[in-house]
Amino acid sequence: MKLKLLRASVAAMGLGIVAGTPAGAQIALPPIQTPGVPILQTPVDIGRTLNGTLDAADPRRLRELRRVRIDGLLRANRASLEADPRGAPAVRSEVVAFAPTPAALERARGAGFEIVRTRNLDALDATVVVLRAPAGMSTRRALRQLRRDDPAGVYDFNHVYLESGEIAAGAAAADEATAADKRSMQSAASVKIGLIDGGVAVTHAAFGGSAIQQHGCAAPMPSEHGTAVASLMAGQSENFHGAAPGAQLYVADVYCGVATGGAVDAIADALGWLSRERVPVINISLVGPANAMLEQIVRIVVARGHIVVAAVGNNGPSAPPLYPAAYPGVVAVTGVDANRRVLLEACRGPHVAFAAPGAGMSAAAIVHPYELVRGTSFASPIVAGLLALRLKQPDRAAAEAAIAKLAAEAIDLGARGQDRIYGNGLVGETARMPEALAEIR
Repeated sequence: MKLKLLRASVAAMGLGIVAGTPAGAQIALPPIQTPGVPILQTPVDIGRTLNGTLDAADPRRLRELRRVRIDGLLRANRASLEADPRGAPAVRSEVVAFAPTPAALERARGAGFEIVRTRNLDALDATVVVLRAPAGMSTRRALRQLRRDDPAGVYDFNHVYLESGEIAAGAAAADEATAADKRSMQSAASVKIGLIDGGVAVTHAAFGGSAIQQHGCAAPMPSEHGTAVASLMAGQSENFHGAAPGAQLYVADVYCGVATGGAVDAIADALGWLSRERVPVINISLVGPANAMLEQIVRIVVARGHIVVAAVGNNGPSAPPLYPAAYPGVVAVTGVDANRRVLLEACRGPHVAFAAPGAGMSAAAIVHPYELVRGTSFASPIVAGLLALRLKQPDRAAAEAAIAKLAAEAIDLGARGQDRIYGNGLVGETARMPEALAEIR
């Protein structure tokens, strides 16, 4: 109960708790009162707020709520996390370097830097090196020194990226799939689709027909968020289906249940693995700040013919863009409710490409079979699934054609043509799993 109340009061805008940590190991923060967002007392209140009362919340408080969440995360993990100059979470004392030259690494060692780990992304012809700052040197100063000593190099904080959606209370199974849905399930078995998130509960009934490969952790670490996102992308069972039912899932767990989970170098490793496996469409329902190294990796992945789909985030309509959704070439997705209204908390901007269902629906869970979800996190996998049905292998021209075809099929909402709120319009309405009316446990 305490965890559920925390999710609603601190992260009510689809901000979640500590991204990727398994249920039962998440960090509890004290409940707060934020103007414009009601304090919730029961699971029933949570369900109503996530898919009802929330729409009346003050949008000016959305970024404040995210700041509260991040501050709590940093306080609870002082030894391993810190804030960058913009307040974004990052791994303490670590700097990531994109393909540094041997000479640059030798200079860094001579200055007292330690090589913590090296990620060889062979499929992308790239290397990521994580450096630890010398004792007594702040991460900010370390980053300035590395950039000064190697002006042509690419260095940045090892930022931590967080989930962009909220899971509410338990729900019953959704309605049985239609005949058309079942035909879609049969045709999706050969489709490959990638997920960068927390781990997935592969034994869930929604994945009974899916082949799932997981990467990133010494042992599988199923998460609520990763399981929900995966189900909306490729789940299928007697009474549930995602956008590409039964597709082959390639899941990169970038959290593994640790406080530093979701770091940039883990996301880069995940992108390298998915590229090596030639997974054509990759969904990232995580958000964070701009990061020079992540931008370089994403640019290479897109140039190699993969489609990267990402949630725009839930900081509100006036917030600055979040990444990786705002990088050029990424398919950025916002969420709408059952009435086709954009979610109050959804970020906006010229980078928005599509809208998809993001509230008032069920998704696979761990504690209960299905739970209510809300946030752009859960709209993004629907678009990813639809694109995966159109792209069988990485190919730049075919990827662009698949995106253009989906845009042509979108339902235009808001201003005529592509706009900052809905992008090219709404897709994937038939993939919405109805909000259950069963008891909330």
